[in-house]
Amino acid sequence: MSEQPYPVHWEADVVLRDGGIARIRPIGPEDAGRLVDFYEQVSDESKYYRFFAPYPRLSDRDVHRFTHHDYDDRVGLAATVGGEFIATVRYDRTDEQGRAASGPAGTRAEVAFLVQDAHQGRGVASALLEHIAAVARERGILHFTAEVLPANRKMVKVFTDAGYTQQRSFTDGVVHLDLDLEPTVESVRVMRAREHRAEARSVQRLLRPESVAVVGTGRRPGGVGRTLLRNIAAGGFTGRLYAVNHAFPEGGTDVGGVPGHRSVREIAEGGASVDLAVIAVPAERVPEAVADCGAAAVRGLVVVSAGYSETGPEGRARQRELVRQARAHGMRVIGPNAFGVLNTAPDARLNASLSPDMPRRGRLGLFTQSGSIGIALLSGLHRRGLGPSTFVSAGNRADVSGNDLLQYWQDDPDTDAVLMYLESFGNPRKFTRLARRTAVDKPVVVVKGALHSGAVPAGHEVPVTRIPDSTVSALFRQAGVMRVDTVTELLDAGLFLALQPLPAGDRVAVLGNSESLGLLTYDAALTAGLRPAAPIDLTTAAGPDDFAAALTAALADPGSDAVVVTAIPRVGTDLLTADPSDPSDGSTRPAAADPGDPGDPEAGDDPALAAALRAAAAGADKPVVVVHLALDAMADRLGAPAEGPGAPVGRIPAYRAPDRAVGSLAEAASYAAWRASVAEPGRVPDLDRIDEAGAAEDVRRLLPPGAPAGEGVTLDDADTATLLGRYGIEVRRARPAPDPDTAAEAAAALGYPVALKTTAPHLRHRADLGGVRLDLADEGDLRRAYGELTARLGGPAELRPVVQAMAPRGVDTVVRAGVDPAAGAVLSFGLAGAPSELLGDIAHRLVPATDRDAAELVRSIKSAPMLFGWRGAEPVDTAALEELLLRVSMLADDLPEVVAVDLEPVVVAAHGLSVLGARVRLATPPARTDLGPRALTSY
Repeated sequence: MSEQPYPVHWEADVVLRDGGIARIRPIGPEDAGRLVDFYEQVSDESKYYRFFAPYPRLSDRDVHRFTHHDYDDRVGLAATVGGEFIATVRYDRTDEQGRAASGPAGTRAEVAFLVQDAHQGRGVASALLEHIAAVARERGILHFTAEVLPANRKMVKVFTDAGYTQQRSFTDGVVHLDLDLEPTVESVRVMRAREHRAEARSVQRLLRPESVAVVGTGRRPGGVGRTLLRNIAAGGFTGRLYAVNHAFPEGGTDVGGVPGHRSVREIAEGGASVDLAVIAVPAERVPEAVADCGAAAVRGLVVVSAGYSETGPEGRARQRELVRQARAHGMRVIGPNAFGVLNTAPDARLNASLSPDMPRRGRLGLFTQSGSIGIALLSGLHRRGLGPSTFVSAGNRADVSGNDLLQYWQDDPDTDAVLMYLESFGNPRKFTRLARRTAVDKPVVVVKGALHSGAVPAGHEVPVTRIPDSTVSALFRQAGVMRVDTVTELLDAGLFLALQPLPAGDRVAVLGNSESLGLLTYDAALTAGLRPAAPIDLTTAAGPDDFAAALTAALADPGSDAVVVTAIPRVGTDLLTADPSDPSDGSTRPAAADPGDPGDPEAGDDPALAAALRAAAAGADKPVVVVHLALDAMADRLGAPAEGPGAPVGRIPAYRAPDRAVGSLAEAASYAAWRASVAEPGRVPDLDRIDEAGAAEDVRRLLPPGAPAGEGVTLDDADTATLLGRYGIEVRRARPAPDPDTAAEAAAALGYPVALKTTAPHLRHRADLGGVRLDLADEGDLRRAYGELTARLGGPAELRPVVQAMAPRGVDTVVRAGVDPAAGAVLSFGLAGAPSELLGDIAHRLVPATDRDAAELVRSIKSAPMLFGWRGAEPVDTAALEELLLRVSMLADDLPEVVAVDLEPVVVAAHGLSVLGARVRLATPPARTDLGPRALTSY
């Protein structure tokens, strides 16, 4: 038996099936009293299922056995709520024959569970199985065995539904189960599906409460608490509302028509329940309020109080304690320093925020980490005639994050699109996974703030990731996320997605009454990557009927996928000839309701044109957007909801500048193309010449055992070539040339023509400095080049020259794979030299890459035309390049210890390619959290 220190890293908070939280932790000797209390609350039937016999109470020997573990051969975990046990699990290591074993002698363990009856059906046992299996794998246990009575169907289902490879038999009236603990595709799928349901449910409890208490409501109007209470009441909240202040008189009081109580516990003692507590007390009094809520079984908290991580180390410690305390009571937290939450559904109507007005109902899910940005988003949507389905402004987002909201919005029938303003990432790998899954059905639009500061905003206590912004954009594209740069662009995209269908392609018709505005729109569409047709100029005299006819024709044209209408105030011949001093002249205008009325140009209105465009666009399966100048009032008419009989139905997004209109259209077209591609996803092909076992053995031999994460070794040329060769990647051999004679011998062995190049770090890949000489046809050329090189750049010891056989001419490229602790392994591609180094023209994809990813990677860089016959050059072998990318991806995916691969240059010729330089770095990889058991992030 090996004694192990208490494993703190096994502690975790998990979200259960009903959205509540339990803490999983190792059981220790100090838990004897908790174990006895727990066992007394378990029914006799559950005890019988656990011990296969009546077992009314635990003996002192049992208590000692179940609380004293070595955290190696014997491990016990407990799920707790409020510090008390609600379930336990235990394993005991055995050998192949089922006898007690220790250390490497036993790779099996017998496992058993016990769940308090009141908590059965909440998914506690499934969560415990995930965690005890991870513990067992860490301790070298490969299989679990379990014996279950057939009548204990719930426990049989826990094992059989876990997704592990398993064997099942029935002997002597007992079901025998054997689980292989190696994670499988199915076990990971099951775990993530459970995570999705649980986290979505936890958010639903926050956004759809049946009762709300505002803790910190002032006795007089004014103050944050009283403002929140007023906003909830004025918003028409459909549930029960309570005001809480410890200074209220005993027996309750009335606060503006809302019942007031001294504590949330007092409400519970009166027979009522509180689902959501909105806390608005000073930070130093929040722990008392959280304890009160926990004792009253409140389900979730919105903490608007400030004074946490945004204030420094003391506030950071206070924030950690807030989360720990809330989770211990099974509650999730939005905030602290939160602006609040909104739900516009008619059966909820919750405005638990500092927004004074309840927004109109809409179908956009909004998440922001900034209260000021939240105000701007709500105001911007209101001006555009839109509203959210739900809104969360999470402040310091110490617990509930954008990932949780994605889990909720994916299945929310009231949300059609998601808009997010993010200032930091807590878990980029999980975000891209969830965003991709959501984007399959609903658009996800993101603004990522704090791009260039490299700093996490005050209050955001998250792991720091150094992912370049270009990499973030590439990963977003791979996940189907529509990334924009500003809040205005976020609102523009939301306006489009709320009012128009997605385009089927990128072909755009442009029509309008201003030739100049049409040309500007045409240029903007080209810049945005769309394919616009020549603009159709209707002339400034065009009336509503002309616009409607042109729009109808453009929508019916099979050669267009979308239509952009440009509009300026109409100018008729009567306006040009009218005498403004003569009241009888044609300058007089009919009433605005007249379909021919051009409206008042000075007022920026043209109601007839707006009605004509809406009528023509109504029911179209192609999107329509309008670019307008000096017609702001008409823009409001285009986007206004239809009200009353006979009102125009179609709503059209209108923008004040061509780049904003076509920018939103281009993002939508790109997203639509991504979503269509997801219907036929790529695959990771089976390639020949892959020796994963041999490569793994190389890694074990070359990487020092026990090396700390992040520390490692850069392989020499020989080991690099060997490891890459295991994956069918051949590096063109280079021979050292420490002097001219050795260089000549190497060239003779390789065969002329050859290349002579330096390998010194400061000259590596610097052909511009003269460190590379190519096409040396004979020994004379070689010796001459050697002399010039050393005379100009330094001695051989400094330059480290090598001789290499010439590769076929082609395009120099660079292929890389690297591991980011937050995002995981990333595959990168670009052209070598200035395009990638100076201009940053590099494309990225997450590993493992599919054949579709590899093809897109090659084509997504701006300099891609160089590979496809630019200016009459011969196209290169992109098929060979894509295969190389797939091989590097497989290497990085199969061997997480390979933390960096750098192939440069890779010369891609018309037929085949040559890898002329390669570097590989090995290190102990950062822990993968996405494949481990479910757990809430803790900082």
